[in-house]
Amino acid sequence: MPAFFLLLYRFFRGLWNGMKDRDFRNLFLWLITIILLGSWFYARVEGWGFLDAVYFSIVTLATVGYGDLVPQTVAGKIFTIFYIIIGIGMLSGFIILLAERSGLMKKTEKKD
Repeated sequence: MPAFFLLLYRFFRGLWNGMKDRDFRNLFLWLITIILLGSWFYARVEGWGFLDAVYFSIVTLATVGYGDLVPQTVAGKIFTIFYIIIGIGMLSGFIILLAERSGLMKKTEKKD
């Protein structure tokens, strides 16, 4: 149990430290925006409740894909294709920056 709290502490410390960096903050805001946009789309087009839409958006971008919710409309399927392509890159970039800020990973250096 103490390991969980340590991990939670590092997560929030990394988030707090990251918010001081403009690039991190921008990526975080874009990620929140894409999750909300996807959630709005799924709630609107697929007719899901907002919680189901947020759940599906996060599960999809995290590449978990439980399969309990699946887009049924053609528009939903086409949107999901582009949503995955754009969102996975954003989420993975955010996770890398968060890991650097929380001390779980050494900061990458640019080579000339």
